[in-house]
Amino acid sequence: MVPFQRLRDSFHKSFPVLAAATAAVALASCSTAPAPVPAPAPVPAQAPATPAPPSASPRTTPAPGTPSPSPSATPDPGARELGWGPQQRDQDAAATVVAAMSPEQKAGQVLLPFFTGTNPAAHAAVVERLHLAGSIIMGDNIPLDPQGKVDLTAMTAVNQRLAQATRADGRPWPGIVGVDQEGGMVARLGAPLTEWPAPMSYGAAGSGPLAREAGQGLAGELVPLGFNMDFAPDADVTVGPKDPTIGARSMSGDPGAAAGLSVAFAQGMLGAGVLPVVKHFPGHGSVTADSHLSLPSQPASVAELQARDWKPFEAAVAAGAPMVMTGHIAVAALEPGVPASLSAPTYAALRGLGFKGVAVTDALNMGAVSKQYPAGSAAVKALAAGADLLLMPADVQQAHAAIVDAVTSGALPAARLDEAALRVATMMTWRARTAARAGTPTGAPAGSGAALSAKVSAAAVTVLSGPCSGPLTPGGVQVTGGSPADRERFSAAAARAGLAVGSGPVVSLVGYGGRAAGGEIAVALDAPWTLQDASAPVKVALYGRSQAAFDALAAVLAGKATAPGKLPAAVGNFPAGTGCP
Repeated sequence: MVPFQRLRDSFHKSFPVLAAATAAVALASCSTAPAPVPAPAPVPAQAPATPAPPSASPRTTPAPGTPSPSPSATPDPGARELGWGPQQRDQDAAATVVAAMSPEQKAGQVLLPFFTGTNPAAHAAVVERLHLAGSIIMGDNIPLDPQGKVDLTAMTAVNQRLAQATRADGRPWPGIVGVDQEGGMVARLGAPLTEWPAPMSYGAAGSGPLAREAGQGLAGELVPLGFNMDFAPDADVTVGPKDPTIGARSMSGDPGAAAGLSVAFAQGMLGAGVLPVVKHFPGHGSVTADSHLSLPSQPASVAELQARDWKPFEAAVAAGAPMVMTGHIAVAALEPGVPASLSAPTYAALRGLGFKGVAVTDALNMGAVSKQYPAGSAAVKALAAGADLLLMPADVQQAHAAIVDAVTSGALPAARLDEAALRVATMMTWRARTAARAGTPTGAPAGSGAALSAKVSAAAVTVLSGPCSGPLTPGGVQVTGGSPADRERFSAAAARAGLAVGSGPVVSLVGYGGRAAGGEIAVALDAPWTLQDASAPVKVALYGRSQAAFDALAAVLAGKATAPGKLPAAVGNFPAGTGCP
């Protein structure tokens, strides 16, 4: 068994700036009221970058603490850092293989599709035939045991088969096996893996070290199952109730806090051996439509975006993030009416922040794209605009054929496909090298993060109005609202806290998009916006529906614990930072 420290150190050697950035974030304290979590300093804007050819050797700055080479030492050109994780040796190795690929193979390297069902056989054949970069696992791909829990053995076998398929054409780097596992509402894998609260919990807790620890704990449980990429963290800055899509998936409404916390969480994921994907540039937390259904329009100016939505992405780029996801948002100031994921000015803006890694689109089968760009046209347009990896095209075979046809006809420059395939291959070559240097990671057992998840929820629970000490209820409660599972978990938590259930003040549980149904105590289970219209004299934000979150709530209600959390975004008349001292 290889200790996590060795794997973490191997990634830190490739991500020295990210390690330093999180060290700064560690100065944040959950006991300080609305002070934002420190974010890494942004890098100066620069022109869009393309991978340097193997012969290029631009000047680099050594990582902090790196000893200067002696005058007689010969620098290793392969050790040159590329600024987003990989070294020159990774790009050189990938370039040799990519140069020998056919257009069909290169087209496969930029596609990351989904499939249906829990039998991977048919999809594995498609992966082999089209030379695909890998696969993303969605909810319907997850095998369950008779108790309805994730069948860990079967899930591992699915991922192993898919990984094997990516090697069928002899490529030397591992294929991508990705998943959406943010915590809260977006978690494809349930029990027996740890159930984590919503990411907004980290903003309420206000602790960079806690976010980093949680990122490592969450990602660590994915490794034994064969996952090497997680489409998290969500770095969007929420604007509050007018944000219908991101909500509690955002860590904070404060750009600096969202920046510092998302960088910390990403570093934790890398420490566990999982590639993070920072999303959704140019910012999905400040638009008022859901891109799963239609195309949101962002009316803000570039200056406004730079001051708010882009701050977390600047921090991620400065920290050397390997991947950034572009969202399906039309930015009037960049390219009106065109989704950012398919917009050349948007990719230019992202590269202008200094980003040199893999730009991946949000799922291309979402309504914001599929309604306007049918068949394989979305894949070609996104690739031409500057995307390197195309996530979940509606029909991967159509997308593959469209890319090959576009290159053959000259509609898509062959150099653009080469550039994208090289970036993806470089990233996966780097990951394979660093993982091998640390030894094969064993990850963490499913459910091993339970205590940490409970710690996060206990640090996040926030009292907006009501007493900050002593019991909030005289010994018994009634419960209403929420789902049957929510009420069952609340009742179990109340009993453990010594509260009788069935008489006493009414606790109204309010889920996503719901309204408080009267009562004396209103509890927001997801984003806290639902509390702005609640008439209850006591208002509590919980940011989660896990059993551990309900245990944290019950402990506060019974007066056995305080509520240390602070509002990470304004809720009605309650400003950001509201909470008990």
